[in-house]
Parts: sequence; C-alpha cells; structure tokens
Amino acid sequence: MPPVSELDDVEAAARRERAAEIIRRSRFQPQTVCLLILTVLAVFYTLYFAAAIILPIVLAVVVNLLLSAPMRVLHTRLHLPKTLAALLLILCLFGVVGAIGTAISVPAAGWIARAPQTMTAIQTRLALMHGPIQMIQAANERIENFLTVVSGEHRAAGAPVVVVASASPGGGLSSLGSSVLLGTRAFVGQAFTMMLMLFFLLAQGDSLLRRVVEIMPTFADKRRAVQIASQVERNISLYLTTITAINLLVGLANMLQCWVFGLPNPLLWGVVAFLLNYIPIIGPLTGILVYFVVSVIVLPSLLQALLPPLVYLGIHLLEGETITPMVLARRFTLNPVLVMGSLMFWDWLWGVWGAFLSVPLLAVFKIICDHVDVLTPIGHVVGGPNRARTVRSAILPRPGQLDE
Repeated sequence: MPPVSELDDVEAAARRERAAEIIRRSRFQPQTVCLLILTVLAVFYTLYFAAAIILPIVLAVVVNLLLSAPMRVLHTRLHLPKTLAALLLILCLFGVVGAIGTAISVPAAGWIARAPQTMTAIQTRLALMHGPIQMIQAANERIENFLTVVSGEHRAAGAPVVVVASASPGGGLSSLGSSVLLGTRAFVGQAFTMMLMLFFLLAQGDSLLRRVVEIMPTFADKRRAVQIASQVERNISLYLTTITAINLLVGLANMLQCWVFGLPNPLLWGVVAFLLNYIPIIGPLTGILVYFVVSVIVLPSLLQALLPPLVYLGIHLLEGETITPMVLARRFTLNPVLVMGSLMFWDWLWGVWGAFLSVPLLAVFKIICDHVDVLTPIGHVVGGPNRARTVRSAILPRPGQLDE
C-alpha cells in the first residue's frame, strides 16, 4: 500500500487535471459573466442587510457541526431520543458558557470601569516614549510643510491650531452605556434565535437533509448531495473540534503564565486568549496588545511588562507554526492568502462574528466547489498545497508530457 503522502499527491494531481479539463471545456459568455456578478452582489447585499436574522442561523449551523459528534454518541450509543439529546447538549452548552461568563463578568466590568484611570496610567508609564513620538511628529510636520510649498499651497506661518474639544466625560460614558445596553439587547435576541435554531437542527437536521436528497432528480445528484453533506459535516466538525481543543490549551497556557507573572484575574485573560485564537492573525495580535497594556498597568517596570506579551507570542508561534499544521495539514488545507482575504471580508460584513466564521465558511465553500463540476477550478485555487510548490514548478510540463 503506497504511503499517505503519495496518495495525497495522486489525489491532488487528479483534482488539478479535472480542474484544467473543466477550464478547457468552459466557454463563458459575457451575459453569463455579468449575470453571475449581479447574483454574487445580490447575495452579499442580502447577507449585509439581513445579518440580524441570517447570522444567528449560520452560527447555529456551525455550532451544530461542532456538536454533531456528541449528538451521535447520545443518540446512537446511549439510545436517547433526538429531542432529549438535543436539549441536554444545549443545556450543557448554555451552562458552560454561563458559568464562564459569570466568573469573568465581575473582573471584566471592573477593568472597563477603570478605563479612564488605565489610560492615564499607561501614558505615565510610557512617558519615555514621548520624546521619540514628538520627534516623529515634528518630522512629519516638516514633510507636510515641504509638500505644501512644492504644491504651491502656501501656508501661513504660525497659524493657530484649532483643537476641537470632545464631549464631556459624563456624556461620553452615558452614550457608551446606552450603546452597551442596546448591544446587549440585540445580542440576547440573536443568542435566543441561535439557540432555538440549534435545537431544531440537532433534533431534526437529518430529516431535513433526507428530504433534500429525496427531491434530487437522478441517483448521481443524490449521491453528490450526500457526499457534500457528509464531507462538510466531517471536515468542519473535525476542524472545529481540533481548533477548540488547541485554543483551550492556548487559553490554559496563557492563564498559567498570567498567574506566574502575577497578573490579576488570570481566568479572564485565559478566556480572552482562548476566544481571540479563533480569529486568524488579527486575534493573536490583539491578544498581544491586550496583555502588554495589562502588564504595563500592573507590573512595576516596563521590562517586566514585556514578558507576558512575549510569552503570549511564543505560545502563539508554537501553536500556529507547529501544533496546528501538524494536526490539520493533511486533512484541512486552505490557501493562506484567501484565508486572510476571507477574514477581512467577513469581518467587514458581520463584524467579530464574521471573523470567527471566516475559516469555516471558506472551508464549506471549498468542499462545495470540489463536488460541483463548474466550480472545481475555484475549489482548486482555494485549497492549500499538500507540499511546497513554486509557480515555476506548477507551469513546467511533467516528464513525458511533451511527448503526449
């Protein structure tokens, strides 16, 4: 039996040949291309303006994929009715989230309430940076003056700088409180919608898929629909379960380092690291910044304040460059450029929740493309390489190809 790497290479070569053959046979008319662009724009328009109802449904579908394995254990092995198993899973999920939220809500509220004093403390601790910052600002002003003179727009020397006063602290805090209340009400409503949809997906999702398969016109279409559904469930469930376990280890490691360095509320910062690690690239960078700010406030010297964010960076590099690729490389490969593009797009479209969903949605899109003939070339582009291949090696003919 050939090694796994050779099987992967053969499978990747077969996908490449299939995508190239579809490109050779495809003849896109301008009308078709324009209609496709308008359809994509209409879909994005709907996703943006109907986010209040679509986003909870998408979240419910993703969480349903995450809970598919324990649901199968409860229903198949323990012989519990699907309704009861779904209710137990939702109660467990709600209990875990509620317990963690209750544990971190008090320290989080305390940090938010101390935000003005925190900013003052940070400015005081980073006073040694004022000199370099002022030098950069002076150099920037000289460059702007030079460009203004060159462009002919002479600026009056010594013109007074008009400073627009901001709103009073009390008004700012009042508006912030109103925003938080409105956001909390919207969040509770969407969370209730998601939980309700999740319950019905866990309890009756299989029957919905069975009905969809029954209306397919041919046996090949039925088989393709089942393959897409099973592969989406298997791959996304594996990805979410693995990433959740890895993120849990990252959160525990950061909670431990917060306790070692004497940062207050280590559970809070461990949960922050756990959640931010779901967001590629931007999440860990945000976590490093948060740890640095907290360390500057709490620890006595600036040198000591650099240790927690550096350890955070080391944990992220160990996880992102070694553990996660080693676990998921053979099963779940996506193009890093498109992962970053998907992150920015869904973050713009749906905010933080979109950033959380960016990679699972890209993976679902790739799986669908791999099983739909017209979209096979797009699926090949979205997928990451099984091994390092340069552009030159991708365009050079294989040995013997010129003789064919």
